[in-house]
Amino acid sequence: ISEYWHETDGTDGLAKNKTDIIDNIERIINRFNIIVRQLRSRYSGRPTIEINDEYDVQDLFHALLKLYFDDVRPEEYMPSYAGAASRTDFLLKNEQIIIELKMSRSTLKAKQLGEQLIVDSQRYQAHPDCKRIICFVYDPKGYIDNPKGIESDLSKDMNGIPVSVFIRPE
Repeated sequence: ISEYWHETDGTDGLAKNKTDIIDNIERIINRFNIIVRQLRSRYSGRPTIEINDEYDVQDLFHALLKLYFDDVRPEEYMPSYAGAASRTDFLLKNEQIIIELKMSRSTLKAKQLGEQLIVDSQRYQAHPDCKRIICFVYDPKGYIDNPKGIESDLSKDMNGIPVSVFIRPE
């Protein structure tokens, strides 16, 4: 699978190998809530971006991906699966990684979240550039009761495609 990973000479700050690539994505995920809090604390009370819904999460995450990746494709259309077409949130084309983002809310409980992530993962496997799927659920209000359990249950290989699920903050 290493031939699917983009490598650089390291002079442009981009990831050099598979481990660096995944580490960079995980760093964004693990620090996302810290970044959101920092954006709220602006000099002289200046206006800032508010993270109120999934679209706000996508906008900020997209900007953060640009720190590490040159070719970030938002809303990549997926082949039809079980009669339904869909779009992934991001495709890192060179790295062949699909990133799906969700934001928890009072009407999206753990069961529905798990079902959505399973269906999304199955759909995304049909994309010719999918060699890995990373799902990030932003849960700032703690709506997900057992995040580690969901991560553990859903982070696995599906038909030879590694799927990683992260729910933050914990």
